[in-house]
Amino acid sequence: MRRSTAGLAGLVAAGLLALPARAAASIQTLAPPPAPVIDVDTSAELRSALASAAPGQTIRMAAGEYRGAFLARKAGTASQPITLTGPRTAVLVNDGPSGAAPSCPVPTAGWDSGYGLWLYGAPYWNRTGFTVKDSKKGVVIDDSRHVKADGLYVHHVEEEGVHFRKSSADGVLRNSAIEHTGLVRPGYGEGVYLGSAGSNWGCHGNSGGADRSDRVLVENNRIGPHVAAEAIDVKEGTFAGTIRGNTFDGRGISGQNSADSWVDVKGVDYLIEGNKGTFAPPGAFANGYETHNPGTTPAFANGCGTVWRGNTSDLGGAGAYAVKVTSVSKCSGRPNVVHSSNTVKRATSGLTNVPVTP
Repeated sequence: MRRSTAGLAGLVAAGLLALPARAAASIQTLAPPPAPVIDVDTSAELRSALASAAPGQTIRMAAGEYRGAFLARKAGTASQPITLTGPRTAVLVNDGPSGAAPSCPVPTAGWDSGYGLWLYGAPYWNRTGFTVKDSKKGVVIDDSRHVKADGLYVHHVEEEGVHFRKSSADGVLRNSAIEHTGLVRPGYGEGVYLGSAGSNWGCHGNSGGADRSDRVLVENNRIGPHVAAEAIDVKEGTFAGTIRGNTFDGRGISGQNSADSWVDVKGVDYLIEGNKGTFAPPGAFANGYETHNPGTTPAFANGCGTVWRGNTSDLGGAGAYAVKVTSVSKCSGRPNVVHSSNTVKRATSGLTNVPVTP
């Protein structure tokens, strides 16, 4: 009878079978791969599964509430991403923060960030279906490229809902719902945050001094109501993202820390298309979409090169323009373009303050 290589490996490991060193090493490498699906239904099991995750694995949460700090630091691969999934009734809650915080956010023993789910140095993850609530921040993706989220529900968090940070490029957020953010610091309660302010690049600028969270796709999400800052804040130094097919409900936007639009674009070469935005009281509302041009070192054409097309905007009689371009002269070499396929109603000033492109 032929023994399987897994059986031979077990005998070698147990010391019951002696083989030449080269043959033994060859058999050891044929040990079975990690289990493809890990089912969890407690917080302790979830933390353990995240800590030991391997490429190609799926961590599957049962319905229920998972309380504590949930951190992922293992990397998937392009061909074998790691998946964290669960029904909407699988709910992550973090009652932190606690302990002494480091000068820059980095996983540190004895410190709980307060983030509902934190990926740090963990590329190629998929996250689907579950809920994050009652946390300092909802989902934070740091130094983690090619991270995808589909069908998440993030609500009732103190600050932003979902943050791609520390050069977490090529990410995707789609088919998700974000509401009731900025419960403690309204001016820092963005629905989706892409990159970092230049003033924070000392912590998050790990790509030539900048936070290059580039090419993030934000698609088919519902953001709002009661998102206290912008639905999406596109930070300086990020490039070539796409914001498509989303619904923005501006009720409850705070007006604090210049939060008075659905989308604030300080990045470069973005495409904004097919979105639907509305505003109604309560809230402070200036324009539907805005651009700004902060200076940074290294220097980028911040707030330039964005294209708007096919967006529908209802400013509720409160906002001035559907698209307000702050500075034309600063973008003369890389102009922002507003196409005539955009429409607006109940605006106090009109579609845009720049010439419309057919």
